Amino acid sequence: MKKIIVLLCLVFAVAIANTQDFQGIATYKTHTKLDIKLDSSQMGGQMHDQMMSMLKKQFEKTYKLTFNKEESIYKEEEQLEAPKPQGMVMVMVETGGSDVMYKNTKENRYTNQNESFSKVFLIQDELKKIDWVLGSETKNIGDYTCYKATYKREVEVMESGISINKDKEFDNKVELKEIEVVAWYTPQIPVNSGPGNYYGLPGLILEVNDDSQSIMCSKIVLNPESKVKISEPTKGKKITQEKYDAIMDKKMKEMQNRYDSEHRGRDGETIEIRIGG
Repeated sequence: MKKIIVLLCLVFAVAIANTQDFQGIATYKTHTKLDIKLDSSQMGGQMHDQMMSMLKKQFEKTYKLTFNKEESIYKEEEQLEAPKPQGMVMVMVETGGSDVMYKNTKENRYTNQNESFSKVFLIQDELKKIDWVLGSETKNIGDYTCYKATYKREVEVMESGISINKDKEFDNKVELKEIEVVAWYTPQIPVNSGPGNYYGLPGLILEVNDDSQSIMCSKIVLNPESKVKISEPTKGKKITQEKYDAIMDKKMKEMQNRYDSEHRGRDGETIEIRIGG
């Protein structure tokens, strides 16, 4: 019976792949694990609730991946910002992020259109090979049978935390940490793409967990009635990933120094939240 089920899955996958102008739309929801605890004794109940609501909304986002056999576009869906607590100055320092991610797996390249510090960048570079280790473990995600794949990589991390009226001095030291990325892909949708930077598996990636963030597919539409167009972003300053990272590192340091200078000696309550990693 198991062999028959596997055979049927493979036949179904081949049938999908051979469909003329094959394409699809997958919806993903992200959740970021925050190693930050807000002490309710340091702020009022209403302020505490507003702060937690803002943080939750900031790191729970919805994306759509539009894909065909060779290309994909990964874009965040617009949503209203959470209301910020009144009477406080907040600086959130967050690394990473992508406005529009275009991947072309046939040509082994990507274009990431990213707006940072009021400037639009067009980051163009080669797709980095991911050394996936394919496992035999399976689970169902919706109507799809998914297989487990993993790989290990090093990430740069900084200290995370919350500072109220400068009661905490952050350590700006960057450290390397090895993490294991766990992905679940389905051969029933035979495209080697996935959310964000992830790709390179023999089936669409439906779930990713990378130690600090989880990405879950919540909806898939294959060959929608209205044909969707995948267009590579063209607006922005063209730059490599390495140069973009260097610019962001410099801008972050400048912003932190400016914030420290502007709020030194000021009266009132200030809250600084830093999300490193």
